[in-house]
Amino acid sequence: MHSTSIRSTGILALSLALITGCSAGASKSAPETPSKSAEQSTSVKSGDDISLPEANVSFDYQIGGPYTPPDGVEAVSRDRTAKPAKGLYNVCYVNAYQTQPGKAIDWWKENHDGLLLRDSHKKLVVDGPWKEPLLDISTPEKRKDLLDIIGPWIDGCADSGFDAVEPDNLDSYERSHDLLTVEDAAEFAKLLTRRAHDKGLAIAQKNTTDLLEQHEDIGFDFAVAEECAHYKECPDFMEAYDNKVFAIEYEKDDYAAACKAWGKDLSVNLRDRDVSPAGEEDYVSKRC
Repeated sequence: MHSTSIRSTGILALSLALITGCSAGASKSAPETPSKSAEQSTSVKSGDDISLPEANVSFDYQIGGPYTPPDGVEAVSRDRTAKPAKGLYNVCYVNAYQTQPGKAIDWWKENHDGLLLRDSHKKLVVDGPWKEPLLDISTPEKRKDLLDIIGPWIDGCADSGFDAVEPDNLDSYERSHDLLTVEDAAEFAKLLTRRAHDKGLAIAQKNTTDLLEQHEDIGFDFAVAEECAHYKECPDFMEAYDNKVFAIEYEKDDYAAACKAWGKDLSVNLRDRDVSPAGEEDYVSKRC
């Protein structure tokens, strides 16, 4: 999630057993049972049989809930609790640096309270607009403990048949009141990329140009960039990832500008700010 962008807050009414399985922006309805047999296409092979997305494929951002992809779509991003789309390049959304609001906070407090970031007054540090507490990635020990929780989520993406994983809130340090650093984010990202690659998954850098210079060292393979046209960041992501960038815009003017400037080179998807599933009143999804 871009630090100043707006996306879905769709909160699942989950049982306690599924609380840690919900990712930010998940469907407002009950998630589909993950499939273990999704076909792969529209990708290029990397080392160890990791499939990378091709540049400028038609992309649909479905983290607010899965639906039948529009005609011509070749790649989708869906919450990890959803099934991959057969025959497409599938990116698995995981909320890796923050946790869900609501019941999920209670689950973390009861089971892993020491891994929630707290300020000097012992209050949770929360991403205000989304009411998502930040995870504490400030030490190697805590990053390892968090990987013990989030790593199996990444494993689940692979088991379900996804091609890649999209760990969200890489930029949570920007909302940590200086309790976390960009170096903390990079070190945890290295653990996530290693886990993804070990499972045969490509992994995306999600937002934040601060880490572009380190993307090869970290191990990111491509990018998912929210509002890169709005923030004039698209060329930076495109240069770093050889145009292997899925760009999501939420304003029509930004989308039009992106299509005009980079529509022949870049995957651009206009979405409504709640990333609503098709059929809902606010649903918008267009491609250049």
